[in-house]
Amino acid sequence: MAIHAHILHNGEICQATAPLLMAGQVGLLSGWGVFSTLRVKDGALFGFERHWARMLRDARLLNVAMPPDEVAVEQVLMELVRANRAPNCTLRLVVVRNSGGMWTGPQTDGSASDLIALTADSKDWGDSVRLTVQPNGRFAAGEFTGAKILSWAANLVWAERAQQQGFDEVILLNEHGRVAECTSANIFAVSGESVFTPPVADGCLPGITREILLQELNVPGVRVLERGLTVADLETADEVCITSTTRDLLPVREIAGKPLGNRSGVRERVTAAFRRFMHDDISGRKTVASGISQPSTQFPWTPTLI
Repeated sequence: MAIHAHILHNGEICQATAPLLMAGQVGLLSGWGVFSTLRVKDGALFGFERHWARMLRDARLLNVAMPPDEVAVEQVLMELVRANRAPNCTLRLVVVRNSGGMWTGPQTDGSASDLIALTADSKDWGDSVRLTVQPNGRFAAGEFTGAKILSWAANLVWAERAQQQGFDEVILLNEHGRVAECTSANIFAVSGESVFTPPVADGCLPGITREILLQELNVPGVRVLERGLTVADLETADEVCITSTTRDLLPVREIAGKPLGNRSGVRERVTAAFRRFMHDDISGRKTVASGISQPSTQFPWTPTLI
C-alpha cells in the first residue's frame, strides 16, 4: 500500500521522495519513538485527542520529546490531508527520538525529536478474518508491553508468516498462555449479552477503538468488559471479532483451522453504536473547523507545501 505524494516532516509539508531523514538518528536505528494510526474520514481526524493522549503517555515512558501543542499538531495534520487530497484515508503519525543511547546521532535542526506523518489509502480488510496463534507473543509483565512504540519488527514477522500460511492475523498469547491481542488489533469475544476483551495487565496495547467500546458506548442490554481469555474461550464464544482504528469490529470466522460461530447478533449491535459514535465525532470536528477562519495557535514549524 503506497503512501501519498506528500508527507509532514517537522511542520513542513514535503514531497514524500525528499531526502529528509539521516542515518544517524537513533530513533530510526533503534525503533526509539512512538506512533499512532488514525482514521481520516470526511477530512477530519477521528478521535485525535485519544490518539495524542496515548502517544504522550507512551512518550513519557520512553523519554521521547513531544511537540507541546496538540491543537496545532491536529491543524497541520489536516493540512497534510488537504495537500494529498485524501479526505478518507489512513494517517500514520510518528515521533522519532533524534539522539542519545550508546552513540549520539546527528540532529538536523537541533530538535530532540522529529515529527513525521504520512497518509495512504485505507486497506480493505474484507468481511471476516482467519486467525492463527503465536505462543509467548507478549510478555505481560514487561515495562513497555502496553506502549505503542516503533520497535514493530516482531509483529510484522508474525503477521507476514501468518499471511504466507493463508491466515489474516495472529493471536498473541502471553507468558501465561492467555490471550493478549493480535499483531495490530485488539480482540473481543461475545458470550450471551456480554462482550469481553483481555485486560491491559495480560499484555495488550490499549487501542483507541477498544477504549471507546469499553468507556463510551451504551448498547441496551449489552455489557463490554475486561476479562482474561484463553483460546478455548474464543473457540466456544458466540462470536469473536478484532478491532483497530481502520477495522471497526471485524468478525473472526476461524482460529487455527477451527471454524467459529456467528450466532448472537451482538457484534452487529455494538458495531452500529460504534459507527454512530464515530459519525458524531466527525460531525463535531467538521462543525468546529468550519467556524475557524484562522488557526488558533501556531505550530512550532510553519507548514509550507514544497
